[in-house]
Amino acid sequence: MSEAWFNSLQQQKAIAVIRSPSLELGLEMAKAVAAGGMQLIEITWNSTQPAQLVSKLRSQLPHCWIGAGTLLTSADLQAAVEAGAQFLFTPHTDPTLIQAAVSAQIPIIPGALTPTEIVTAWQAGASCVKVFPIQAVGGIQYIKALRGPLGQIPLIPTGGVTISNAPQLIAAGATAVGLSSDLFPPSSVKQQDWSAIAQLASTLLQTLNLDAQTEA
Repeated sequence: MSEAWFNSLQQQKAIAVIRSPSLELGLEMAKAVAAGGMQLIEITWNSTQPAQLVSKLRSQLPHCWIGAGTLLTSADLQAAVEAGAQFLFTPHTDPTLIQAAVSAQIPIIPGALTPTEIVTAWQAGASCVKVFPIQAVGGIQYIKALRGPLGQIPLIPTGGVTISNAPQLIAAGATAVGLSSDLFPPSSVKQQDWSAIAQLASTLLQTLNLDAQTEA
């Protein structure tokens, strides 16, 4: 795993997840959260022109980590790697995909839900494990329950994570969280109110940072 990437993950504690209907909107959405201070940005592979989006963001936001998500197949993963993705998310646990990422020396975060799936992903070489969909299975309480036996595995819950519950998930033991719709309200995206989205990103980071300082 990239030590620099993991250090950034631990510092930021949040990943902006972008599912964009167009290349242009995807660029602006990413620039907005970057303006708010976020440095970890995931482009889902069911976005429009995801490879081009990753490639352009790598050059336009050189201070950010640009990753790819919703990778379902080996072809998806290979295309993401070729586009320049610096970390990889899958919604499921597939040891073949994990090993391909490990061979390419790119952090991979496979999706898992049960303790068996989480351990399977970790033992296969996952950098962290995405717990998805977190809110459907108990949210904060589920993360707390997992931390007892699986405390050595860094977990990143997604699916129903909001700016308001993100600090609680971190406090419950998550290494970081992934946010999508709460960072990118449809009305703000439709109106192209990028300053509002930048403010949401800034608020999220401030909340997580203040929480970390309080715990320390």
